[in-house]
Amino acid sequence: MNDRVPPTAPVPLAALLRHPALGLRQVAGARETDTPVYFVHTSEMEDPVPYLLGGELLLSAGVHCPEAAGAGTYWDRYVARTVQAGAAALGFGIAPVHDTVPRALVEACDRHGLPLVEVPRQTTFTAVASAVWDAIAERRHVELRRVTEAQQSLATAAARPHPVPAVLRQLGQHLGAWTALFGPDGAELAAAGPRPPREARTALGALVARLRSGPSSAAGRTTGAAGEELQLAAYGLGGPAGPEDRRLALGVCAPRRDGSDGAIVGVAVVLLSLLTARRVVAAEAERTAALVRLMLGAEPARVAGLLSRSLEQAGAASEGPERVGVVSEGPERVGAVSEDPERVGAVSEGPEGGGLWTVVRGRRRGRVRDDGPLATAAFAAGLGTPLVDLDGDALCALVPGEGRIRAQPGWTLGVGAPVPAAELARGDADAVRALRRAVAERVPLVRHGPARAGGVASLVDPDEAGAHGRALLAPLDGAPVLLETLRVWLSLHGGWDRTAVALEVHRNTVRQRIARVEALLEVDLGDADVRMELWFALKWT
Repeated sequence: MNDRVPPTAPVPLAALLRHPALGLRQVAGARETDTPVYFVHTSEMEDPVPYLLGGELLLSAGVHCPEAAGAGTYWDRYVARTVQAGAAALGFGIAPVHDTVPRALVEACDRHGLPLVEVPRQTTFTAVASAVWDAIAERRHVELRRVTEAQQSLATAAARPHPVPAVLRQLGQHLGAWTALFGPDGAELAAAGPRPPREARTALGALVARLRSGPSSAAGRTTGAAGEELQLAAYGLGGPAGPEDRRLALGVCAPRRDGSDGAIVGVAVVLLSLLTARRVVAAEAERTAALVRLMLGAEPARVAGLLSRSLEQAGAASEGPERVGVVSEGPERVGAVSEDPERVGAVSEGPEGGGLWTVVRGRRRGRVRDDGPLATAAFAAGLGTPLVDLDGDALCALVPGEGRIRAQPGWTLGVGAPVPAAELARGDADAVRALRRAVAERVPLVRHGPARAGGVASLVDPDEAGAHGRALLAPLDGAPVLLETLRVWLSLHGGWDRTAVALEVHRNTVRQRIARVEALLEVDLGDADVRMELWFALKWT
């Protein structure tokens, strides 16, 4: 087909032949069911070549060749020129000039392999054109929807804990293909989908070796185990590479290639380029090592140094929107404080020392959703850390040191007090409580302030204070929901509505819980002295 043809979604000729309202019938030429039709063009010129782009269903009633002139070489020359112009098929209308399709035209189409379709007397050329345009519009809509769905699923895969295999797997499912990531030396690093024969993998590796510096791609074909044709394509990832600095590459081996496949692969190439950037790969390795050590029982303080090195390699978030690893196992929802220090420690990663860390919790405001890797990178830049876990409407981040955390557009944030790596559980609980206050008070950010030196609490021995607090709250042992409701209610000065908003429950539920607390503790929470004593008890335990 001519290179001037625009990238429209073609309609298979077979679909037009099956159209019940048209009554078309193929009478000669190649019988391929997937012959693509891109346009419809009506012409009664003896030489159609100057008026065709290629890929058309050319419609003619044979006005340019009366019945008497149909013999000899006229139709053979006409069909040869039509094939030369790249037409997909020829539609011949019965009447007003010809009562049947000329025999010489049928023979010429058979010789040249041009599909010849008989258009019955009752079907107008306008009806044929309208059917083609309707079918093209519908296929275009289907392709756009397919690309949109693929883009969403690929971006979601890129935000998972192991994004590269997830992206390859999603790409393979959308294309029905085998996808692979190749290293600079041509070695296969990761793959997904049905594995093709060795010959196909070798041919794909050869395409990868042909990739040039800078954005480049290469395509080819090979034969599968059953003799079927396989489409091969290779794409360079990342930015320009020097002659001594070969890049990673994406390889695709598919049994077919549709018009929208290129757009889907383009999305995957961008995501994989972000995910496999050199500094990010090195930082991800350090973070993965820290997570493994935590999962095997290492103390958070013992792995904080790995995290520090990963921050140096990733360059924090100050050098632009590179995609950073999602390192939390998934933030807990607002209203449930994590009590597992191993799980909270997994948010941090990293050798001995590590200094102080600030835990940030967040909840999305509004309905706008952007969970892709660039959204994660935007948070990394805004918060000053690559350790961002963006999970739907919830956000968890770990910021090194005591840096100032700023409000982020579209989010409500709660910031815990800076804590050592060994006390991340406490920092996470502080961040969750701060987020509850921010939600209840409808402010973009609330910070949990550290205990002030020289306050009232400093006048009491910590051990004695803890024992007193535990004894006072003993009736609530085994009822963490009541304890947390009491804590939030007291922190919000007994506000029923704000407590309900913070805990995501009905205000009557808050009233019932507080009444239950009063009954178990045998106290009157309307008394300010009682409330103050319980508040200190909660802080001491």
